[in-house]
Amino acid sequence: MAHDHSHHGHHHHHHDHSAALTNVNAAFIIGIVLNFLFVIIEVVTGFSIHSLSLLSDAGHNLADVGSLALSLLAFKLLKVKSNEQYTYGYKKTSIIVSLFNAMLLLVSIGAIMYEAILRFLHPAPHVPGTVISIVAAIGIAINAITALLFFRNKDSDLNIKGAYLHLMSDAVVSLGIVIGGIIIYYTQWYILDSILSIAIAFFILLSTWHLLKESLRLSLDGIPENITLQDIKETALKVNGVKDLHHIHIWAISTSENALTAHLVLAEDATMEQEQKIKHVLKHQLEHKNIHHITLETERENQPCKEVDC
Repeated sequence: MAHDHSHHGHHHHHHDHSAALTNVNAAFIIGIVLNFLFVIIEVVTGFSIHSLSLLSDAGHNLADVGSLALSLLAFKLLKVKSNEQYTYGYKKTSIIVSLFNAMLLLVSIGAIMYEAILRFLHPAPHVPGTVISIVAAIGIAINAITALLFFRNKDSDLNIKGAYLHLMSDAVVSLGIVIGGIIIYYTQWYILDSILSIAIAFFILLSTWHLLKESLRLSLDGIPENITLQDIKETALKVNGVKDLHHIHIWAISTSENALTAHLVLAEDATMEQEQKIKHVLKHQLEHKNIHHITLETERENQPCKEVDC
C-alpha cells in the first residue's frame, strides 16, 4: 500500500512538471515573436539614423532570437521517446544547444567590439539621441516582459536559465542605450555611441561565462552543478543496511535530468528482500537530489568481487 502511495506522489509531481513545460513552451514562443519584431524596428531605425549602438544591439538581439528558437527545439526534442539507436532519446541536444548558445554570445561580443573600435577610429555622423532612446526603451519593455516569463523556471534547466540571462542582459543593454541617447541629445557627445557598445560587450561576457562553463562541463559528462560525490555517498551511507557506495558515476542526460551508476555494498547477510527495500529507499532519496536515472549494482561485504575493476 505504501508503495502505491509513493507511486501516486511521483505521478502527481510529474503532472506539475509537464504544466511547467507548457508554460516554458509558451514563454519561448512569445519571446521569439516579440524579440523578432523588435529586431526589425531596430534595424529599420538604425539604418535610417546611422546609429551603431542600435544596429549592434539589433545584431545581438537577432542572435538571441536564434538561440531562443534553438532552445525551443531542444525542448521539443526532450520529449522524443528513446529508440533503438538513441536509448536516451535526444535529451543531450539540450546540452549541445546550451553550449552553442554560449558560443554564439561570445561571437556577438566580438562583433560589437569590432564595430565599436572602428567607430573610435572613424567617428560617426550625428545621431539623433531622442530616436535612439525611444527605440531602446521599447527594447527594455520587450526584454523585461519576456525574461519574467522564464523567471519561475529558471533554476530547473540550463537552457531556461540561459534564455533568462540573455533577456535580462538585453534589457540592461537597452537601458544603457536609452541613457546614452539622452546624454547624446543634450551634449552632442557622439562617441558615447561606441563607448556604450563596448560596455555592452563586457556586460554580456560576464553573464555568458558561467553558462559556457556549465554547459561545457555537462558536455564532458562532468558532475552537474549542485551535486557532489561526497554528498551522494553520505546520503547512501545514511540508508539502513548500506555499507558502502563506490564506482560512482554521475552525469547529465539533458539540461534538467541526471543519471547515476554505482556499486552498492550491503551487509553479508542481507536478504534479497532487504536489498530491494534498500534500493527503493536510496533511489527515492536520490530523486530528491535531482537524479532520476539510477542503476545500482549490489555486492555483499567481505565477498571477493568477481569483477576485475572492483
